[in-house]
Amino acid sequence: MNPTLWPRLLPPPQRYAALGEPYLVPVATTPLPEVRLVHANAALAAELGFDPALLETPAFVSLMAGNAGWPGYPTVSSVYAGHQFGVYVPRLGDGRAHYIAELAAENGQRWELQLKGSGRTPWSRFGDGRAVLRASIREYLACEAMHALGVPTTRALALVASPEPVQRETLETAAVVCRAAPSFVRFGHFEYFYYLDQHARLAPLADHVIAAHFPQFADRADRYSAWLGEVIERTARLMAAWQSLGFVHGVMNTDNFSILGLTLDYGPYGFMDAFDARRVFNHTDETGHYAYDRQPFIGHWNCARLLQATLPLLADDAERAVEIATALLDRYAGAFNAEMLRRWRAKLGLRQARAEDSELINRFLDLLHRSRADFPRAFRWLSEVRSAEETAPRLRDWIADPAAFDAWLADYRARLRAEHSDDEARAAAMNAVNPKYVLRNHLAQRAIERAQGGDFSEVARLFELLRRPYDEQPGMEAYAEPPAPDAVPVELSCSS
Repeated sequence: MNPTLWPRLLPPPQRYAALGEPYLVPVATTPLPEVRLVHANAALAAELGFDPALLETPAFVSLMAGNAGWPGYPTVSSVYAGHQFGVYVPRLGDGRAHYIAELAAENGQRWELQLKGSGRTPWSRFGDGRAVLRASIREYLACEAMHALGVPTTRALALVASPEPVQRETLETAAVVCRAAPSFVRFGHFEYFYYLDQHARLAPLADHVIAAHFPQFADRADRYSAWLGEVIERTARLMAAWQSLGFVHGVMNTDNFSILGLTLDYGPYGFMDAFDARRVFNHTDETGHYAYDRQPFIGHWNCARLLQATLPLLADDAERAVEIATALLDRYAGAFNAEMLRRWRAKLGLRQARAEDSELINRFLDLLHRSRADFPRAFRWLSEVRSAEETAPRLRDWIADPAAFDAWLADYRARLRAEHSDDEARAAAMNAVNPKYVLRNHLAQRAIERAQGGDFSEVARLFELLRRPYDEQPGMEAYAEPPAPDAVPVELSCSS
Protein backbone atom coordinates (compact mmCIF):
# COMPACT_ATOMS: atom_id res chain seq x y z
CA MET A 1 0.00 0.00 0.00
CA ASN A 2 1.52 3.30 -1.14
CA PRO A 3 0.96 5.75 1.75
CA THR A 4 1.25 8.78 -0.55
CA LEU A 5 -2.03 7.85 -2.27
CA TRP A 6 -4.09 7.63 0.92
CA PRO A 7 -5.65 10.42 3.00
CA ARG A 8 -4.06 11.15 6.35
CA LEU A 9 -5.53 9.67 9.50
CA LEU A 10 -6.94 12.00 12.11
CA PRO A 11 -4.50 12.30 15.01
CA PRO A 12 -5.43 12.06 18.70
CA PRO A 13 -6.85 13.32 21.00
CA GLN A 14 -10.27 13.80 19.37
CA ARG A 15 -10.48 10.45 17.61
CA TYR A 16 -13.60 8.47 18.44
CA ALA A 17 -11.51 5.31 18.67
CA ALA A 18 -9.50 6.91 21.46
CA LEU A 19 -12.49 6.50 23.78
CA GLY A 20 -11.70 2.80 23.90
CA GLU A 21 -13.67 0.27 25.88
CA PRO A 22 -16.47 -0.02 26.80
CA TYR A 23 -17.61 2.42 24.12
CA LEU A 24 -15.81 0.53 21.37
CA VAL A 25 -13.99 -2.74 21.14
CA PRO A 26 -11.33 -3.88 18.66
CA VAL A 27 -12.79 -6.49 16.36
CA ALA A 28 -11.47 -7.83 13.08
CA THR A 29 -13.45 -7.78 9.87
CA THR A 30 -14.24 -11.06 8.13
CA PRO A 31 -12.79 -11.28 4.60
CA LEU A 32 -15.03 -11.98 1.62
CA PRO A 33 -14.07 -14.08 -1.42
CA GLU A 34 -13.85 -12.80 -4.99
CA VAL A 35 -14.68 -9.21 -4.15
CA ARG A 36 -15.51 -6.90 -7.02
CA LEU A 37 -15.98 -3.13 -7.10
CA VAL A 38 -19.57 -2.22 -7.94
CA HIS A 39 -19.03 1.54 -7.81
CA ALA A 40 -16.75 4.12 -6.23
CA ASN A 41 -17.82 7.67 -5.43
CA ALA A 42 -15.03 9.63 -7.09
CA ALA A 43 -16.31 13.03 -5.94
CA LEU A 44 -16.45 12.03 -2.29
CA ALA A 45 -13.12 10.24 -2.58
CA ALA A 46 -11.52 13.46 -3.82
CA GLU A 47 -13.15 15.38 -0.96
CA LEU A 48 -11.71 12.89 1.51
CA GLY A 49 -8.25 13.17 -0.04
CA PHE A 50 -7.97 9.89 -1.95
CA ASP A 51 -5.77 9.91 -5.01
CA PRO A 52 -8.03 9.12 -8.02
CA ALA A 53 -5.48 6.54 -9.17
CA LEU A 54 -6.27 4.47 -6.11
CA LEU A 55 -9.99 3.86 -6.64
CA GLU A 56 -9.87 0.81 -8.87
CA THR A 57 -6.74 -0.76 -7.47
CA PRO A 58 -6.86 -4.11 -5.67
CA ALA A 59 -5.66 -2.36 -2.50
CA PHE A 60 -8.67 -0.01 -2.47
CA VAL A 61 -11.16 -2.78 -3.21
CA SER A 62 -9.62 -4.95 -0.52
CA LEU A 63 -9.92 -2.13 2.04
CA MET A 64 -13.54 -1.45 1.05
CA ALA A 65 -14.39 -5.12 1.47
CA GLY A 66 -12.79 -5.45 4.89
CA ASN A 67 -10.24 -7.87 3.49
CA ALA A 68 -7.40 -5.58 4.58
CA GLY A 69 -7.10 -2.95 7.26
CA TRP A 70 -5.88 0.62 7.20
CA PRO A 71 -2.31 0.71 8.52
CA GLY A 72 -2.17 2.38 11.89
CA TYR A 73 -5.89 2.16 12.64
CA PRO A 74 -7.46 -0.78 14.48
CA THR A 75 -10.90 -1.79 13.25
CA VAL A 76 -13.44 -1.22 16.02
CA SER A 77 -17.17 -1.54 16.59
CA SER A 78 -19.34 0.34 19.06
CA VAL A 79 -22.09 -0.63 21.46
CA TYR A 80 -25.41 1.14 21.76
CA ALA A 81 -29.04 0.48 22.66
CA GLY A 82 -32.29 1.93 21.35
CA HIS A 83 -36.04 2.18 21.31
CA GLN A 84 -37.33 0.10 18.41
CA PHE A 85 -40.96 0.76 17.50
CA GLY A 86 -41.34 2.32 20.94
CA VAL A 87 -39.88 -0.64 22.86
CA TYR A 88 -36.51 -0.34 24.58
CA VAL A 89 -33.89 -2.87 23.49
CA PRO A 90 -30.95 -2.73 25.90
CA ARG A 91 -28.14 -4.05 23.71
CA LEU A 92 -27.80 -3.48 19.99
CA GLY A 93 -24.51 -2.08 18.70
CA ASP A 94 -22.65 -2.38 15.41
CA GLY A 95 -23.71 -5.91 14.61
CA ARG A 96 -22.21 -5.84 11.11
CA ALA A 97 -20.23 -2.62 10.98
CA HIS A 98 -16.60 -1.73 11.57
CA TYR A 99 -14.90 1.63 11.81
CA ILE A 100 -11.83 1.46 9.58
CA ALA A 101 -10.41 5.00 9.71
CA GLU A 102 -10.85 8.57 10.93
CA LEU A 103 -9.66 11.12 8.41
CA ALA A 104 -8.86 14.81 8.25
CA ALA A 105 -9.75 16.28 4.86
CA GLU A 106 -7.81 19.15 3.35
CA ASN A 107 -10.57 21.60 4.26
CA GLY A 108 -10.34 20.58 7.92
CA GLN A 109 -13.51 18.47 7.90
CA ARG A 110 -13.21 15.31 9.97
CA TRP A 111 -14.62 12.05 8.63
CA GLU A 112 -15.14 8.55 9.94
CA LEU A 113 -15.20 5.61 7.56
CA GLN A 114 -17.33 2.63 8.44
CA LEU A 115 -17.89 -0.64 6.60
CA LYS A 116 -21.38 -2.12 6.71
CA GLY A 117 -21.61 -5.84 6.05
CA SER A 118 -18.00 -6.57 6.97
CA GLY A 119 -18.59 -9.44 9.39
CA ARG A 120 -19.67 -10.41 12.86
CA THR A 121 -18.97 -8.32 15.97
CA PRO A 122 -19.72 -8.81 19.67
CA TRP A 123 -23.06 -7.09 19.00
CA SER A 124 -24.21 -9.35 16.17
CA ARG A 125 -26.44 -11.41 18.45
CA PHE A 126 -27.74 -14.14 16.12
CA GLY A 127 -26.89 -12.23 12.93
CA ASP A 128 -24.33 -13.22 10.35
CA GLY A 129 -22.64 -9.81 10.19
CA ARG A 130 -23.29 -9.52 6.47
CA ALA A 131 -25.24 -7.20 4.22
CA VAL A 132 -26.75 -8.27 0.93
CA LEU A 133 -26.20 -6.67 -2.46
CA ARG A 134 -29.85 -5.61 -2.74
CA ALA A 135 -29.85 -3.60 0.50
CA SER A 136 -26.34 -2.27 -0.05
CA ILE A 137 -27.25 -0.81 -3.44
CA ARG A 138 -30.27 0.88 -1.89
CA GLU A 139 -28.16 2.45 0.86
CA TYR A 140 -25.31 3.42 -1.46
CA LEU A 141 -27.61 5.24 -3.87
CA ALA A 142 -29.79 6.80 -1.17
CA CYS A 143 -26.89 8.38 0.70
CA GLU A 144 -25.72 10.29 -2.33
CA ALA A 145 -29.24 11.03 -3.61
CA MET A 146 -30.12 12.67 -0.30
CA HIS A 147 -26.85 14.59 -0.26
CA ALA A 148 -27.59 15.99 -3.71
CA LEU A 149 -31.06 16.99 -2.52
CA GLY A 150 -29.44 19.03 0.24
CA VAL A 151 -30.55 16.78 3.10
CA PRO A 152 -28.07 16.11 5.94
CA THR A 153 -27.00 12.49 5.57
CA THR A 154 -24.25 9.97 5.92
CA ARG A 155 -22.36 9.54 2.64
CA ALA A 156 -21.24 6.50 0.66
CA LEU A 157 -17.68 6.09 -0.58
CA ALA A 158 -17.73 2.70 -2.29
CA LEU A 159 -19.70 -0.48 -2.80
CA VAL A 160 -18.17 -3.91 -3.32
CA ALA A 161 -19.83 -7.25 -3.97
CA SER A 162 -18.99 -10.89 -3.43
CA PRO A 163 -20.62 -14.15 -4.56
CA GLU A 164 -20.66 -15.38 -0.95
CA PRO A 165 -24.22 -16.57 -0.21
CA VAL A 166 -26.25 -14.80 2.50
CA GLN A 167 -29.63 -16.02 3.70
CA ARG A 168 -32.38 -13.43 4.13
CA GLU A 169 -35.98 -13.91 2.98
CA THR A 170 -34.29 -15.74 0.08
CA LEU A 171 -30.70 -16.74 -0.61
CA GLU A 172 -28.78 -13.66 -1.77
CA THR A 173 -25.16 -12.57 -2.16
CA ALA A 174 -22.96 -10.44 0.06
CA ALA A 175 -21.88 -6.84 -0.35
CA VAL A 176 -20.17 -4.16 1.72
CA VAL A 177 -20.86 -0.44 1.57
CA CYS A 178 -18.30 1.99 2.94
CA ARG A 179 -20.11 4.83 4.67
CA ALA A 180 -18.60 8.17 5.57
CA ALA A 181 -19.78 10.73 8.14
CA PRO A 182 -18.30 13.18 10.60
CA SER A 183 -19.68 10.86 13.28
CA PHE A 184 -21.85 7.77 13.55
CA VAL A 185 -22.77 8.36 17.21
CA ARG A 186 -26.47 7.76 17.73
CA PHE A 187 -29.06 8.61 20.36
CA GLY A 188 -28.82 4.96 21.37
CA HIS A 189 -25.18 5.31 22.43
CA PHE A 190 -26.31 7.49 25.33
CA GLU A 191 -29.32 5.31 26.10
CA TYR A 192 -27.09 2.28 26.53
CA PHE A 193 -25.11 3.73 29.43
CA TYR A 194 -28.06 5.56 30.98
CA TYR A 195 -30.26 2.50 31.31
CA LEU A 196 -27.35 0.42 32.63
CA ASP A 197 -27.01 3.05 35.38
CA GLN A 198 -23.47 3.70 34.17
CA HIS A 199 -24.04 7.43 34.25
CA ALA A 200 -20.36 8.20 34.70
CA ARG A 201 -19.87 6.92 31.13
CA LEU A 202 -22.11 9.63 29.67
CA ALA A 203 -19.81 12.62 30.16
CA PRO A 204 -16.73 11.22 28.32
CA LEU A 205 -18.91 10.34 25.33
CA ALA A 206 -20.66 13.71 25.35
CA ASP A 207 -17.37 15.56 25.80
CA HIS A 208 -15.93 13.76 22.78
CA VAL A 209 -18.95 14.67 20.64
CA ILE A 210 -18.83 18.31 21.76
CA ALA A 211 -15.07 18.71 21.32
CA ALA A 212 -15.07 17.07 17.90
CA HIS A 213 -18.32 18.36 16.43
CA PHE A 214 -19.68 21.23 18.56
CA PRO A 215 -16.49 23.04 19.63
CA GLN A 216 -18.39 26.33 19.98
CA PHE A 217 -19.89 24.93 23.19
CA ALA A 218 -16.80 23.24 24.62
CA ASP A 219 -15.77 25.97 27.07
CA ARG A 220 -19.24 26.87 28.28
CA ALA A 221 -20.41 25.93 31.77
CA ASP A 222 -23.73 24.87 30.23
CA ARG A 223 -22.08 22.98 27.38
CA TYR A 224 -24.33 19.92 27.69
CA SER A 225 -27.60 21.82 27.48
CA ALA A 226 -26.25 24.05 24.69
CA TRP A 227 -25.16 20.99 22.71
CA LEU A 228 -28.42 19.10 23.28
CA GLY A 229 -30.45 22.12 22.24
CA GLU A 230 -28.59 22.19 18.94
CA VAL A 231 -29.18 18.44 18.46
CA ILE A 232 -32.91 18.89 19.09
CA GLU A 233 -33.16 21.69 16.52
CA ARG A 234 -31.09 19.83 13.92
CA THR A 235 -33.33 16.81 14.30
CA ALA A 236 -36.45 18.94 13.90
CA ARG A 237 -35.09 20.51 10.73
CA LEU A 238 -34.15 17.08 9.39
CA MET A 239 -37.73 15.88 9.86
CA ALA A 240 -38.95 18.92 7.92
CA ALA A 241 -36.55 18.10 5.08
CA TRP A 242 -37.88 14.54 4.89
CA GLN A 243 -41.48 15.71 4.84
CA SER A 244 -40.89 18.27 2.11
CA LEU A 245 -39.45 15.60 -0.19
CA GLY A 246 -42.03 12.91 0.49
CA PHE A 247 -39.29 10.75 2.02
CA VAL A 248 -40.28 7.98 4.43
CA HIS A 249 -37.43 6.54 6.50
CA GLY A 250 -39.21 3.36 7.55
CA VAL A 251 -37.35 2.52 10.78
CA MET A 252 -37.07 5.61 12.97
CA ASN A 253 -35.68 3.82 16.00
CA THR A 254 -33.53 5.84 18.39
CA ASP A 255 -30.55 3.71 17.41
CA ASN A 256 -31.06 5.03 13.86
CA PHE A 257 -30.98 8.70 14.90
CA SER A 258 -27.74 10.62 14.49
CA ILE A 259 -26.36 12.90 17.19
CA LEU A 260 -25.40 15.26 14.35
CA GLY A 261 -28.87 15.38 12.80
CA LEU A 262 -27.93 13.24 9.79
CA THR A 263 -30.13 10.78 7.95
CA LEU A 264 -28.73 7.47 9.13
CA ASP A 265 -29.30 3.81 8.22
CA TYR A 266 -31.26 3.43 4.98
CA GLY A 267 -33.38 0.30 5.28
CA PRO A 268 -37.01 0.10 4.12
CA TYR A 269 -37.11 3.75 3.03
CA GLY A 270 -38.91 5.24 0.07
CA PHE A 271 -39.67 8.42 -1.82
CA MET A 272 -43.41 8.56 -2.36
CA ASP A 273 -44.84 8.29 -5.85
CA ALA A 274 -48.58 8.52 -5.17
CA PHE A 275 -48.92 10.86 -2.20
CA ASP A 276 -50.46 9.19 0.83
CA ALA A 277 -50.05 10.88 4.19
CA ARG A 278 -50.27 7.47 5.89
CA ARG A 279 -47.71 5.82 3.60
CA VAL A 280 -45.32 3.25 5.03
CA PHE A 281 -42.58 1.40 3.17
CA ASN A 282 -41.75 -1.28 5.73
CA HIS A 283 -44.26 -4.06 5.10
CA THR A 284 -43.82 -5.27 8.68
CA ASP A 285 -45.01 -1.89 10.04
CA GLU A 286 -48.64 -2.94 9.99
CA THR A 287 -49.82 -0.22 12.41
CA GLY A 288 -48.16 2.63 10.51
CA HIS A 289 -45.96 3.48 13.49
CA TYR A 290 -43.41 5.11 11.20
CA ALA A 291 -45.79 6.40 8.52
CA TYR A 292 -45.05 9.61 6.64
CA ASP A 293 -47.42 11.76 8.67
CA ARG A 294 -46.02 10.45 11.96
CA GLN A 295 -42.37 11.23 11.24
CA PRO A 296 -42.39 14.69 12.89
CA PHE A 297 -43.98 13.23 16.03
CA ILE A 298 -41.53 10.33 16.15
CA GLY A 299 -38.65 12.77 15.78
CA HIS A 300 -39.96 14.66 18.80
CA TRP A 301 -40.45 11.43 20.78
CA ASN A 302 -36.92 10.29 19.97
CA CYS A 303 -35.51 13.63 21.14
CA ALA A 304 -37.36 13.10 24.42
CA ARG A 305 -35.63 9.73 24.76
CA LEU A 306 -32.23 11.36 24.17
CA LEU A 307 -32.93 13.99 26.80
CA GLN A 308 -34.04 11.29 29.25
CA ALA A 309 -30.75 9.48 28.68
CA THR A 310 -28.70 12.63 29.27
CA LEU A 311 -30.51 13.94 32.38
CA PRO A 312 -27.45 13.20 34.59
CA LEU A 313 -25.45 15.66 32.45
CA LEU A 314 -27.90 18.53 32.83
CA ALA A 315 -27.95 18.96 36.62
CA ASP A 316 -27.13 17.10 39.81
CA ASP A 317 -30.62 17.78 41.11
CA ALA A 318 -33.11 15.49 39.33
CA GLU A 319 -35.96 18.02 39.31
CA ARG A 320 -33.74 20.73 37.90
CA ALA A 321 -32.46 18.35 35.20
CA VAL A 322 -36.04 17.61 34.14
CA GLU A 323 -36.81 21.34 33.97
CA ILE A 324 -33.84 21.93 31.69
CA ALA A 325 -34.70 18.93 29.52
CA THR A 326 -38.32 20.05 29.18
CA ALA A 327 -37.24 23.50 28.03
CA LEU A 328 -34.85 21.96 25.52
CA LEU A 329 -37.54 19.67 24.12
CA ASP A 330 -39.85 22.65 23.69
CA ARG A 331 -37.43 23.98 21.07
CA TYR A 332 -38.30 21.12 18.73
CA ALA A 333 -41.74 22.40 17.70
CA GLY A 334 -40.54 25.91 16.91
CA ALA A 335 -37.60 24.68 14.86
CA PHE A 336 -39.74 22.14 12.98
CA ASN A 337 -42.60 24.52 12.22
CA ALA A 338 -40.31 27.30 11.04
CA GLU A 339 -38.33 25.00 8.76
CA MET A 340 -41.43 23.20 7.51
CA LEU A 341 -43.18 26.45 6.55
CA ARG A 342 -40.01 27.75 4.93
CA ARG A 343 -39.74 24.63 2.79
CA TRP A 344 -43.41 24.46 1.79
CA ARG A 345 -43.40 28.14 0.86
CA ALA A 346 -40.33 27.59 -1.30
CA LYS A 347 -41.93 24.55 -2.97
CA LEU A 348 -45.01 26.65 -3.80
CA GLY A 349 -42.92 29.59 -4.94
CA LEU A 350 -44.09 31.96 -2.21
CA ARG A 351 -41.54 34.64 -1.43
CA GLN A 352 -43.35 36.32 1.44
CA ALA A 353 -44.55 34.83 4.72
CA ARG A 354 -48.24 35.38 5.38
CA ALA A 355 -50.57 34.14 8.09
CA GLU A 356 -52.83 32.32 5.64
CA ASP A 357 -49.98 30.30 4.10
CA SER A 358 -50.50 27.22 6.30
CA GLU A 359 -54.10 26.88 5.13
CA LEU A 360 -53.10 27.27 1.47
CA ILE A 361 -50.34 24.67 1.80
CA ASN A 362 -52.50 22.16 3.67
CA ARG A 363 -55.33 22.46 1.15
CA PHE A 364 -52.92 21.59 -1.65
CA LEU A 365 -51.48 18.63 0.26
CA ASP A 366 -55.01 17.41 0.98
CA LEU A 367 -55.80 17.52 -2.73
CA LEU A 368 -52.68 15.48 -3.48
CA HIS A 369 -53.53 13.00 -0.74
CA ARG A 370 -57.12 12.47 -1.89
CA SER A 371 -55.98 12.13 -5.51
CA ARG A 372 -52.94 9.96 -4.74
CA ALA A 373 -51.17 12.33 -7.12
CA ASP A 374 -47.52 11.75 -7.91
CA PHE A 375 -45.65 13.75 -5.28
CA PRO A 376 -42.50 14.82 -7.16
CA ARG A 377 -44.30 15.66 -10.41
CA ALA A 378 -47.12 17.55 -8.70
CA PHE A 379 -44.74 20.16 -7.29
CA ARG A 380 -42.62 20.23 -10.44
CA TRP A 381 -45.73 20.84 -12.58
CA LEU A 382 -47.04 23.47 -10.20
CA SER A 383 -44.23 25.72 -11.40
CA GLU A 384 -46.03 25.90 -14.77
CA VAL A 385 -48.92 27.92 -13.26
CA ARG A 386 -49.03 31.52 -14.42
CA SER A 387 -50.46 34.02 -12.00
CA ALA A 388 -52.51 36.06 -14.49
CA GLU A 389 -53.73 33.24 -16.75
CA GLU A 390 -56.91 31.24 -16.39
CA THR A 391 -55.65 28.28 -18.42
CA ALA A 392 -55.89 25.02 -16.52
CA PRO A 393 -52.42 23.54 -15.85
CA ARG A 394 -51.78 19.90 -16.73
CA LEU A 395 -51.62 19.10 -13.01
CA ARG A 396 -55.41 19.48 -12.94
CA ASP A 397 -55.80 16.25 -14.93
CA TRP A 398 -54.22 14.33 -12.07
CA ILE A 399 -56.47 15.70 -9.33
CA ALA A 400 -59.50 13.63 -8.30
CA ASP A 401 -61.58 16.67 -7.32
CA PRO A 402 -61.18 19.23 -10.15
CA ALA A 403 -63.66 21.68 -8.63
CA ALA A 404 -61.75 21.78 -5.35
CA PHE A 405 -58.51 22.19 -7.27
CA ASP A 406 -59.96 25.07 -9.29
CA ALA A 407 -60.97 26.83 -6.08
CA TRP A 408 -57.53 26.29 -4.61
CA LEU A 409 -55.84 27.42 -7.83
CA ALA A 410 -57.81 30.67 -7.82
CA ASP A 411 -56.61 31.38 -4.28
CA TYR A 412 -53.05 30.40 -5.18
CA ARG A 413 -53.00 32.74 -8.17
CA ALA A 414 -54.43 35.55 -6.04
CA ARG A 415 -51.68 34.89 -3.51
CA LEU A 416 -49.03 35.09 -6.23
CA ARG A 417 -50.44 38.32 -7.61
CA ALA A 418 -50.56 39.82 -4.13
CA GLU A 419 -46.79 39.54 -3.86
CA HIS A 420 -46.23 40.56 -7.48
CA SER A 421 -44.73 37.23 -8.39
CA ASP A 422 -42.60 37.09 -11.52
CA ASP A 423 -43.71 33.87 -13.23
CA GLU A 424 -40.41 33.00 -14.87
CA ALA A 425 -38.29 33.74 -11.82
CA ARG A 426 -40.74 31.86 -9.59
CA ALA A 427 -40.70 28.80 -11.86
CA ALA A 428 -36.90 28.71 -11.78
CA ALA A 429 -36.89 29.06 -7.99
CA MET A 430 -39.48 26.30 -7.59
CA ASN A 431 -37.58 23.93 -9.86
CA ALA A 432 -34.48 24.55 -7.77
CA VAL A 433 -36.19 23.05 -4.69
CA ASN A 434 -38.62 20.57 -6.29
CA PRO A 435 -36.57 17.69 -7.70
CA LYS A 436 -37.39 16.18 -11.04
CA TYR A 437 -35.50 13.01 -10.19
CA VAL A 438 -35.68 11.09 -6.92
CA LEU A 439 -34.71 7.53 -6.08
CA ARG A 440 -38.06 5.91 -6.73
CA ASN A 441 -38.23 2.33 -5.55
CA HIS A 442 -38.89 0.88 -9.00
CA LEU A 443 -35.72 2.56 -10.29
CA ALA A 444 -33.64 1.18 -7.44
CA GLN A 445 -35.18 -2.26 -7.98
CA ARG A 446 -34.25 -2.26 -11.67
CA ALA A 447 -30.64 -1.42 -10.79
CA ILE A 448 -30.65 -4.18 -8.16
CA GLU A 449 -31.98 -6.83 -10.52
CA ARG A 450 -29.39 -6.01 -13.16
CA ALA A 451 -26.60 -5.97 -10.58
CA GLN A 452 -27.69 -9.36 -9.28
CA GLY A 453 -27.14 -10.59 -12.83
CA GLY A 454 -23.63 -9.10 -12.87
CA ASP A 455 -24.42 -5.83 -14.70
CA PHE A 456 -23.56 -2.81 -12.54
CA SER A 457 -24.14 -0.20 -15.26
CA GLU A 458 -27.57 0.83 -14.00
CA VAL A 459 -26.14 1.53 -10.54
CA ALA A 460 -23.64 3.90 -12.16
CA ARG A 461 -26.32 5.49 -14.34
CA LEU A 462 -28.65 6.15 -11.40
CA PHE A 463 -25.78 7.42 -9.31
CA GLU A 464 -24.91 10.04 -11.93
CA LEU A 465 -28.55 10.97 -12.56
CA LEU A 466 -29.27 11.54 -8.88
CA ARG A 467 -26.27 13.81 -8.43
CA ARG A 468 -28.28 16.51 -10.28
CA PRO A 469 -31.87 15.91 -9.14
CA TYR A 470 -33.12 19.41 -9.98
CA ASP A 471 -31.74 19.57 -13.54
CA GLU A 472 -33.74 18.62 -16.63
CA GLN A 473 -31.11 16.16 -18.00
CA PRO A 474 -32.42 15.66 -21.58
CA GLY A 475 -32.77 12.05 -22.58
CA MET A 476 -33.39 10.88 -19.00
CA GLU A 477 -37.06 11.89 -18.77
CA ALA A 478 -38.21 8.29 -18.29
CA TYR A 479 -36.46 8.29 -14.90
CA ALA A 480 -38.84 11.02 -13.72
CA GLU A 481 -41.91 8.88 -14.40
CA PRO A 482 -43.78 7.02 -11.66
CA PRO A 483 -44.04 3.25 -11.90
CA ALA A 484 -46.52 1.84 -14.38
CA PRO A 485 -50.05 1.48 -12.95
CA ASP A 486 -49.85 -2.29 -13.23
CA ALA A 487 -46.35 -2.54 -11.73
CA VAL A 488 -45.95 -4.91 -8.80
CA PRO A 489 -45.08 -2.88 -5.67
CA VAL A 490 -41.58 -3.44 -4.31
CA GLU A 491 -41.80 -5.19 -0.93
CA LEU A 492 -39.40 -3.77 1.64
CA SER A 493 -38.44 -4.94 5.10
CA CYS A 494 -35.68 -4.24 7.63
CA SER A 495 -33.40 -6.48 5.54
CA SER A 496 -33.76 -3.93 2.74
